[in-house]
Amino acid sequence: MQDPQSPSTRKRSPGLAHDIVAELTQRILLGQLAPGEKLPSESTIVREHGVSRTVVREAISKLQASGLVETRHGIGTFVLERDQQQGIHLKRDTAASVRGIIELRMGLETQAAALAARRRTEGQLLQMRQALDDYQSSLVNNDSSVEPDQRFHNLIAQATGNTYFTDIISQLGRSVIPRTRIDADERGDADLMKLGQMAVLEHEAILRAIRRQDPDAARAAMLLHLSNSLERMAGR
Repeated sequence: MQDPQSPSTRKRSPGLAHDIVAELTQRILLGQLAPGEKLPSESTIVREHGVSRTVVREAISKLQASGLVETRHGIGTFVLERDQQQGIHLKRDTAASVRGIIELRMGLETQAAALAARRRTEGQLLQMRQALDDYQSSLVNNDSSVEPDQRFHNLIAQATGNTYFTDIISQLGRSVIPRTRIDADERGDADLMKLGQMAVLEHEAILRAIRRQDPDAARAAMLLHLSNSLERMAGR
């Protein structure tokens, strides 16, 4: 029997649940859904996405498995607090520790870029494009570029369709944008605008590869970006 509250025009498919997971994960990672906050009701998600309750329940189950939310029976589903005794905590207040984080990212994010190239959706491409446009605007206005930079990398992780990537990157938090943690005296006289524009070109290469669904090129572009970040951090 058809769910009376689900539109008949959309059939259930794995992609529908993935789209809901990706959207809610992004809202959680960006703080639009804060720890302790209740997710939209099942009926609301059904109405907004035009899917069945079965699809919504599958998506919520995936979010629970990733450790982002918990369901309290009879009450609703809530964003989990990030317990201070859980997750990955990295020192990132010196050049040496930042270097180590970039080396960690080389292994994690190159594979994420390759998977994203195979699995990304058109909607995710549009979100990546917006993140890079916001990054460019922040440079022009001399504003912090941390948020759009982090958003771009988070979106790549989400496009893998593998919640372990999004979970690890969310636990790393701002350490995935390590250059923001380097003290001014360690940066020396580096032209931050020039360095930012170089990063723009590297980001664009990553996005082009993901758009044309070329996993090898996406992996190489991400590796080049992170390698260059390491060089820039070292002041070479």
